[in-house]
Amino acid sequence: MRIPHSLQPGRLLKQDIKHLRQRYVSDWTTFNQLIVASAVYVFFTNLLPGITFASDLYVLTGKQWGTIEVVFSTGLCGVIFALICLPSLSIPRKVRADRPIPRLSSQPLTILGVTGPFSVLAENIYSLCTHTFHIPFLPFMAWALLHASWMHLLLALLNAHDWTMRYVTTFSTEVFSLLNSIIYFHKAVQELQRAHHDLSFAAFLYAVIGAIGTMLVAIFLSTAEKWKPLFHRYVRMGLAEYAAAISIVVFIGMPHVGELAALDRSTLHVSTAFRPSDPERERFFVRFWELPVGWIFAAVVPGFIITVLFFFDHEVSSIICTIDRYGTKKPGGFAWDIVLLGTTTALCGILGIPPANGLLPQAPLHSESLMHTEKEEMLISVDGEEKVEFRDVRRVHEQRWSAFLHAGAILIFVSPPFQHVLGLTPTSVLAGLFMFMGEQSLSVNPILYRFFYLLTPSPELTPLPVDVKSYRGVHVYTIVQIVVTVIIFIVTLTKAAPAFPVLIIILVPIRLLLMTKLWNRETLRFVDAWACRKGTPEDHKDLLAGEVNEKDGPPVLPRETIQDV
Repeated sequence: MRIPHSLQPGRLLKQDIKHLRQRYVSDWTTFNQLIVASAVYVFFTNLLPGITFASDLYVLTGKQWGTIEVVFSTGLCGVIFALICLPSLSIPRKVRADRPIPRLSSQPLTILGVTGPFSVLAENIYSLCTHTFHIPFLPFMAWALLHASWMHLLLALLNAHDWTMRYVTTFSTEVFSLLNSIIYFHKAVQELQRAHHDLSFAAFLYAVIGAIGTMLVAIFLSTAEKWKPLFHRYVRMGLAEYAAAISIVVFIGMPHVGELAALDRSTLHVSTAFRPSDPERERFFVRFWELPVGWIFAAVVPGFIITVLFFFDHEVSSIICTIDRYGTKKPGGFAWDIVLLGTTTALCGILGIPPANGLLPQAPLHSESLMHTEKEEMLISVDGEEKVEFRDVRRVHEQRWSAFLHAGAILIFVSPPFQHVLGLTPTSVLAGLFMFMGEQSLSVNPILYRFFYLLTPSPELTPLPVDVKSYRGVHVYTIVQIVVTVIIFIVTLTKAAPAFPVLIIILVPIRLLLMTKLWNRETLRFVDAWACRKGTPEDHKDLLAGEVNEKDGPPVLPRETIQDV
């Protein structure tokens, strides 16, 4: 019996490796000023949130992980992915206007770093190891990451992308994105709570002002491109691209001015040498084999949860940074990406540093910063005759330089002089950065806009498609997304927090099997869609129904629906 093509073990991985050599050189041949600007921009948007999580991890993991561990992981994994991750394969420049190009490129636009959801997971695992299991945290985490490594390899060999992410809809990805935003805001509150405990009341009040000021100035500057006709175009672009960095520099310097210099302040803890944050550790290496055998097998459970989180997180970030808006032309290598992610995860476990994976919203921000206009030759049909036409199209530079340069620059900050620079950062500024990143993530989430519909009087609402009877189903759908997100967030605050990635995955079958019975299909078609392919689950069902009923004649479907499916 012949195994179906989609189920052949290693099919996607073999396909990715086959094209590795012929694809690699082309990703290094594109280099220009826009790529350099993108590298600088991504450097700040990756490093600064990273050290913010480091401040939180340092406290909640008992100094096991701090600034140097997060910076080391982000730079090391970023460089490895930039050098070794599967590059892209060019397709012919001349395309038909009526034949859309597959847009599934995942590398090297994806940006790696230590994420908020993993930080929450790691903090809860540390709490369990210390207060419940009474075992050392780093050896147990090392084994969890080693188990996660072989699970990543297994997913790649079993072509997991085809039979998992293929069925994920925006219902789940929007909930996951909203959860990230809430985690950012929660981390900001935690930083200010610690400031209230550690500082005098006057210093705490200034910490609140500094946090809110950091966020508001960054938000204000991020809109600079809309300030026309004020300033030159390049000045506006610079202010917008470096909004967070400018705001952080201003509020790092502010406490040293005038009477503010007399206030006590809490700053980011950093290492004075290239060594771990924990004074009891001398080198970046974990003696993981010394963990009792029983706990080695027990580490399979958190290893599985980390695998679920990383696979979903990395795939979603890869998909979002290559949506149609960015005009990507090159098919990606998801299977090879997962193999490489498993390898870096194991390496981080052995070194005793937190593992990095795909980041949101940094990955789509990376794509945004690489957008440019170029001419494309297209074949169009006019009165039955094909003619050549040149059109301006917007797309990203698909290359490796921006990922490599920004990760290499981050890796430099593990050296003591640059660690000293990071140590000047007040924790109140980091709280402000958390709020800014939360706002940036929330501002592009469709849930926010549908929430505004709830607050809008009916006569002022945008007209719906003809097949959608009213906004009631849309409102209920939005409320369900918000309630589900809040429930998952509450779970992250309990001892069951390590299981929250599983709850996100469970949303996929709930959407496909249960929600279709509770909502009108046209309402679902309006608010939801496949996350990594065109169309909606309802379009797919219509097409299948048409194939089943071929004996009664061809199915009558809208042309747009047929093209999407």
